[in-house]
Amino acid sequence: MIHFVGAGCGAADLITVRGAGLLAAADVIIYAGSLVSQELLNYARKDCAVHNSASMTLEEVTAVMLEAEKNGLETVRLHTGDPSLYGAVREQMDELDRRGIKYDVCPGVSAFSGAAAALKAEYTLPGVSQTLIITRLEGRTPVPEAEKLRSLARHGASMAIYLSAGMTARVAEELLAGGYDAGTPAAIVYKASWPDEKVCRCTVGTLRETAEANGIEKTALIVVGGFLGNGYERSRLYDPGFTHGFRAVTE
Repeated sequence: MIHFVGAGCGAADLITVRGAGLLAAADVIIYAGSLVSQELLNYARKDCAVHNSASMTLEEVTAVMLEAEKNGLETVRLHTGDPSLYGAVREQMDELDRRGIKYDVCPGVSAFSGAAAALKAEYTLPGVSQTLIITRLEGRTPVPEAEKLRSLARHGASMAIYLSAGMTARVAEELLAGGYDAGTPAAIVYKASWPDEKVCRCTVGTLRETAEANGIEKTALIVVGGFLGNGYERSRLYDPGFTHGFRAVTE
């Protein structure tokens, strides 16, 4: 059996209980070594075969899975964050589907959750934004025309921008072209939940200089939006004048 497991955003204890259990039971682990904390391998048995996929191709990863499956072994494919976001996981699943090999998926804590925790922020503030857009700047890998960063910026929603920390000048240019003003609150969160986590608050207009001043070029999430400011409306959920199925209106 193949288990695709989300490692979480960094800290070893942010993996799910299920994910930790799968690591402990695995005969073979294939992990994204350039992104996943080495501490997670402490969950593994000493006799577990460990492969670092940082230098491997899809074909090589698939070959390890197939060999393990042929020998009746349990395999964990350990992905950073949650496998469903920028995990290149679908192509691996398709390879297994073509061969009739069973697999399952264990979700993980993504970087956008880790960044919000580091910032002590809420993406969905009443009167500010009720939408979070998770996206990335176009680089060597293109994005669909309708999903260019400047197009998405027109919504004025909260944004979590992945895989773009080395292109902050272009990120700012696209956000400004899309409608955010230079003073819109922003932040760069480097390695959220890792021991060397760094939180850099800034604005859209100062994204580039903030990244350069802090030596950030990768392994960071850019977040943008009014949710990082001070103004918002009180939630109706706990408003004494708002009734719902579990609470009547109170004075």
